[in-house]
Amino acid sequence: MHRFDYRFLKNEIPGSFLQTTAILYDLRARADIRKSGHPETFRALQSSALIDSVRGSNAIEGIVTSKTRLEEIVLRNHPPMTHDEHEISGYRMALDKIYSGWDTMSLTEDVIRHFHFLVLEKTSADAGKYKTEDNRIQSVDKDGKVTVRFVPVSAKKTGDACDRMLKAYHTARQDAEINGLLLTFCFVLDFLCVHPFTDGNGRVSRLLTSLLLLREGFDIGRYISIDARIKEYQAAYYDALQQSSDGWHESRNSYVPFMTFMLQILYRCYKDLDQRFFAGTSDTIPKSKRVEAVLLNAYVPLSKEEIMERLPDISMTTVERTIGSLLKAGKVKKIGTFRDARYMRGDDQGW
Repeated sequence: MHRFDYRFLKNEIPGSFLQTTAILYDLRARADIRKSGHPETFRALQSSALIDSVRGSNAIEGIVTSKTRLEEIVLRNHPPMTHDEHEISGYRMALDKIYSGWDTMSLTEDVIRHFHFLVLEKTSADAGKYKTEDNRIQSVDKDGKVTVRFVPVSAKKTGDACDRMLKAYHTARQDAEINGLLLTFCFVLDFLCVHPFTDGNGRVSRLLTSLLLLREGFDIGRYISIDARIKEYQAAYYDALQQSSDGWHESRNSYVPFMTFMLQILYRCYKDLDQRFFAGTSDTIPKSKRVEAVLLNAYVPLSKEEIMERLPDISMTTVERTIGSLLKAGKVKKIGTFRDARYMRGDDQGW
């Protein structure tokens, strides 16, 4: 039986996590300052982030619809017409609940079950109810071979496990020595290992992530979709879950792989926000500074053409002149030559 106890977060986490979380708190503070000075820019990001979140979280589970229908359901409240669209609509409703009431919404069993109910209300008789039969987390390869990745808590023990998990979370949440950001990811990992519902556990886990991050002061998901970034790195997401669930029932598991993955996702969201902020405030920020921001915040080396794709209103002359200045200052470095040349930041900071 797994022992829910988050006190290890006081002194048993990698030292690198301290630096990483400090960077994320700094990025959050910078975003908050920008938001107060450019509210229109941030409001403009909310619609696309909402669509990306609804699309991304559902797509991870194979639930999809067309781009047109997604926009109609998410942005214009058109009624859903298919099984998948009902669940897409339900996820959107759950996100609305979180964004409108997170500050008065405590993490409870009722809240967790309500999220599940909203997502599956129109498609499952089990909406909002814990599983009554044991389940397994399985994967199927291209040849049709089924592999059991993890055996969650049994249906008989699910209620007790959820109760103990919630009590452990709230005890840890009151401990000033425990980092709330890391606690959020540990709780989500435990929720996925309990797997309390017959279906919909992944989507509920991502709704819980959104809620708990908001309660920790991280509202990045309103402007850059965390769900979409998880979808983008879906293979790494499942690998991290696999690694962190190994030995879970015996309380021998390490939360580090999953925490590492989620910290990386959060970091990427903030760097994406940087790029979109500069693009959205192009009238007030010099073009050279926008080119510099794109290069310094990119995850991979970029060619001049790729920079121009991101900044279509900026000429090749400006791009080349800015790159030349950045090379001279040592802020970026050149990889390759001639037409194959690409550029990336010249230090080792960041991920």
